[in-house]
Amino acid sequence: MSSSAQSPRSPKSPKSPTGKATSPAPATSPAPAAAPAPLSAEAQGAAGILPATHWTEQPLPEEDVDDGASSLGSINSTTASLSSTIFHYREVQGRTYHAEIGSAESWTPNDQRHVDAMELLHHAMMVQLGGKLFLSPLEQKKIQKVLDIATGGGLWAIDFADEFPNAEVIGTDVTPIQPSWVPPNVKFEIEDCNQEWTWPEDTFDFINLRLLTGIVSDWDALFRNAYRVTKPGGYVESYGTGAHFMSDDGSVKDGSALEQWGKVFREGGKKLGRTFTVYEEDLQRKGMEAAGFVDIEFRDIQVPYGGWHHDKEIAERGIWWKMAIESDLEGWVHYIWNAVLGWTPNEAKAFTRHVKRDMNDPNIHSYIMARVVWGRKPE
Repeated sequence: MSSSAQSPRSPKSPKSPTGKATSPAPATSPAPAAAPAPLSAEAQGAAGILPATHWTEQPLPEEDVDDGASSLGSINSTTASLSSTIFHYREVQGRTYHAEIGSAESWTPNDQRHVDAMELLHHAMMVQLGGKLFLSPLEQKKIQKVLDIATGGGLWAIDFADEFPNAEVIGTDVTPIQPSWVPPNVKFEIEDCNQEWTWPEDTFDFINLRLLTGIVSDWDALFRNAYRVTKPGGYVESYGTGAHFMSDDGSVKDGSALEQWGKVFREGGKKLGRTFTVYEEDLQRKGMEAAGFVDIEFRDIQVPYGGWHHDKEIAERGIWWKMAIESDLEGWVHYIWNAVLGWTPNEAKAFTRHVKRDMNDPNIHSYIMARVVWGRKPE
């Protein structure tokens, strides 16, 4: 099954409380670890990636707000027991990331600016799904236990718990940024989804896997874990996106900032061993099939950047997605551009300003593709 998602209206504002968890002030490790060596200039050229000077030497577009470029720094990390270092975040050039947990290596920051961006992104994805949290054919009376992998700020888990008040909802992530004021049927746990999952077989009626692009080291293993802990008859659903900006009219030009975005993320996935080309490689559907799920269905969604599309409902998807990305554009590129290219924050900022200019150009009709895949464990 393949179709475009419909979004007849913007979903109403979440009823969920917005209070943030009270936690110790984040600390960074005093002992810096060696940063991964970036690609050589030759390797970058072979991959079609333009050098930083291409962006810094061009006239920079005017900007309305500070993109939050940070002072120069190096990658700091800490390795110690989870119980004592859960709030000892890694610092990468002024932005914080989760502590060392399992084999996790999240490329998105966990500071408040990015948490706010993720909350906008949660709303943007609901717009893509027509105001829904999921597309699987769930029966409310049968849903007793639910798992939300990589829950981030926890909004999906909270909203699902509101909609299914008789279900227990567990949200897992590698960083403790979830709110403390939540419905009584929600709890959050620290867990790395790339490790062997610790729950017994046949535990969950529904598992949500959302926005794991660039996070998963083995997609087949991910779905094997999900299959094992899903109850017979239960569903698993995965939302993923592509990494490349596209256009049907050729308005995304070779060598443009938007075209370069996809190339750097592609190389970043290769370097980190966590691919960003989830949509392009059809990893969700293939992984579900290999794990043994049945009745697999999927929906492809065109997500424009901005409101350029002539169809009002599709344009609404683009407006919300653009708001979420631009609210912390630096945060989305910061880690990958440093790890893959070795760029300084000022060089990355110059690039993001060109990206923002292209995103706001009504003559550039760019979009990415998203895919939602759901399947059932046989009874």
